[in-house]
Amino acid sequence: MRSLLLLILSVSAATQVGAQPSASQRAVLVTGASTGIGRRITEVLASQGHFVYAGARKPHDLEALSAIKNVQGVKLDVTIDAEVAAAVETVTKAGRGLYGVVNNAGVAVIGPMGDMDIADLEFVFDVNVAGPHRITKAFTPLLKASQGRVVTIGSISGILASPILGVYAMSKHAVEAYTDALSGEMARIGVKVSVIEPGDYRSEMGRNVLRRMEERGQKIEGSLFEKELRGIISSVDAESKNPEPDDVAEAVRHALFDPNPKLRYLVVPNQAQANSTLRKQIRQLVQLNQSHKFTLSRDSLVAMLDRALAELEANR
Repeated sequence: MRSLLLLILSVSAATQVGAQPSASQRAVLVTGASTGIGRRITEVLASQGHFVYAGARKPHDLEALSAIKNVQGVKLDVTIDAEVAAAVETVTKAGRGLYGVVNNAGVAVIGPMGDMDIADLEFVFDVNVAGPHRITKAFTPLLKASQGRVVTIGSISGILASPILGVYAMSKHAVEAYTDALSGEMARIGVKVSVIEPGDYRSEMGRNVLRRMEERGQKIEGSLFEKELRGIISSVDAESKNPEPDDVAEAVRHALFDPNPKLRYLVVPNQAQANSTLRKQIRQLVQLNQSHKFTLSRDSLVAMLDRALAELEANR
């Protein structure tokens, strides 16, 4: 009788909110899971035995996601507080706890900054910046209980800001700052934070950008950047030739479950994109160090780089 009572109590404890599931199956929420990177992350995690709450907005996407083994589609627009609260309730009532959040939902608009309506800027920032904040804040109690992880999908565009893509780049640059601040804060409650910075992988974002342009009646004729805009529009068809985001999904898996996740994951499909991204960071360092009261010498900069590399190696 005593053994039976202990068994009942142990099963009950395992189903309480915040109880940690085994390492072989953890519960993870993925936002923007209907297509592209979010869908691939969902499929990979589920195939590895983890349970995925897959956030999407459209009924047919939710149905398709729920048909995948170990996946439950959850109606979730990251800009709507009521849907965020309902998602928290859904996950809480399920009793699995929550080990990880993957902030993947994202949008983009294109156009010169001088022509950009404030409504477009607010639209992008509401999804790409306020969205991760809403989700992470809402699920923090569950993440604290599980000593879990927060992973946000950034972009190399957050480093490589360029004409026409300014608003999107601004939002992804904000994700960089968000990650740095959040990492220091969540460490105090045992939650680790990472940002994944993908390059060009197959997704539906380009087509979504074009659809929004059509809906808004955005004109490009006569623009000072007409050539660049037409180039971006014509490149959307080439997106289908980009590699599948398997490497991005693998980076997310590592950030979620490795004992020593990295703060930043640069994930690009070729050497050229890696070089461009790192070169921009170095150029920015040089610009910051240029001709001011406390400018460092070349030797001092190299010594600083060596120390940073040594610190990373020591923390592996």
